[in-house]
Amino acid sequence: MNWTKDSWRQKPAKHIPSDYPDPAALEAVEQELAGYPPLVFAGEAETLKTELAKVTRGEAFLLQGGDCAESFKEFHANNIRDTFRVLLQMAVVLTFGAAMPVIKVGRIAGQFAKPRSSPTETIDGVTLPSYRGDNINGIEFDEASRVPDPQRLLKAYGQAAATLNLIRAFATGGYADLHNVQNWNLEFVSGNPQEGRYRALADKISEAITFMKACGINGSSVRGISEVDFYTSHEALLLGFETAMTRVDSISGKFYDTSAHMLWIGDRTRQPDGAHVEFCRGVENPIGIKCGPSLEPDELIKLLDILNPKNEAGRIVLIARFGSEKVEAGLPPLVSKVLSEGRNVVWSSDPMHGNIIKTGQGFKTRPFDAILSEVGTFFDVCRAEGAIPGGVHFEMTGQNVTECLGGSQEISENDLHSRYHTHCDPRLNASQALDLAFILADRFKDKRSSVS
Repeated sequence: MNWTKDSWRQKPAKHIPSDYPDPAALEAVEQELAGYPPLVFAGEAETLKTELAKVTRGEAFLLQGGDCAESFKEFHANNIRDTFRVLLQMAVVLTFGAAMPVIKVGRIAGQFAKPRSSPTETIDGVTLPSYRGDNINGIEFDEASRVPDPQRLLKAYGQAAATLNLIRAFATGGYADLHNVQNWNLEFVSGNPQEGRYRALADKISEAITFMKACGINGSSVRGISEVDFYTSHEALLLGFETAMTRVDSISGKFYDTSAHMLWIGDRTRQPDGAHVEFCRGVENPIGIKCGPSLEPDELIKLLDILNPKNEAGRIVLIARFGSEKVEAGLPPLVSKVLSEGRNVVWSSDPMHGNIIKTGQGFKTRPFDAILSEVGTFFDVCRAEGAIPGGVHFEMTGQNVTECLGGSQEISENDLHSRYHTHCDPRLNASQALDLAFILADRFKDKRSSVS
């Protein structure tokens, strides 16, 4: 392959900060991280790849969601629990509607850094470097905070490790047991229009578990009743950090990035001759590729040739992020080309990044209707082209925020200021995420009814 962990350093690298005041200090931190324990293990990444291969065959569905950008300030056990719980809720609803397993992948335990459209921002006539994520610099608008600090990478590692530790406990320690499905309701979900539907669904699940118990089937004999598999993912943006976390698996002898189970390459960093593609081609983790309006079909095939030369099922997730007004025209050529080339990929919809608007009050937000429209068109296009709509990718949180417009709570522009907490882009709150899960579940049910 002519690949090494550092071969990306010889390639053009976009959106990686080069203005660290002390490069030697950055190198020292990266060397220190290289000696730290892995956050995830090679076998777990391979298991996820096997599960994603099922998605390519229409035997499972991918639910990927979590924070736009994790922060040090909001790091709290309750926030981790609430995000995990919302994803469990969504997965239960989708499993019931799709009648197939739902693979749960969080944007969590490492999703800190964000590419920015501009290297600087100006407020009241003062221009400073842009905030790039808590593992790089601070969100406070002052000169000292905006200086990249390599020590933040160590703090990010510690937060990711603690987050993973808690998630593993939730996933296998009883919290994720389906017997608790009634207790997963967040307080602020109660009273909204979806509460009745969720409770009715929970009652059906409880009845089914009671029936299975009577037949001698329980959590001790069927792991899926009492535990869940939960995977982590983030954008592989800071390649120095990713390199430090890349290790050789002692069993296979292959390289794995142990910072997360799945990595993705952003729409701004997917150049075939760029550093991010070069790094990701050499690690065995499942790799996502954000596919936006500027991606041409031939370039996508070139990326697949580089990142998945053996056409391995489960290796590649293509994450479409066009915007509700562009997806109908932009997605079909990509789907058609990939199908004609016989490539094994998971098609997933990211209806968040192409639907950002700015209100008259200066808030970045996303209309729920635009998000819903893009997901619906994504499903329609995939099915019309003969591809499998295999997943969704949401920016969401378990907190009761008011960052996206609409949904069953009918959040308006006047509501945004009350609980607008994001450090980067607006996120769905738990209620809006559950709204989307029920709408998607209804689409699956309608599809199954039409087939039968």
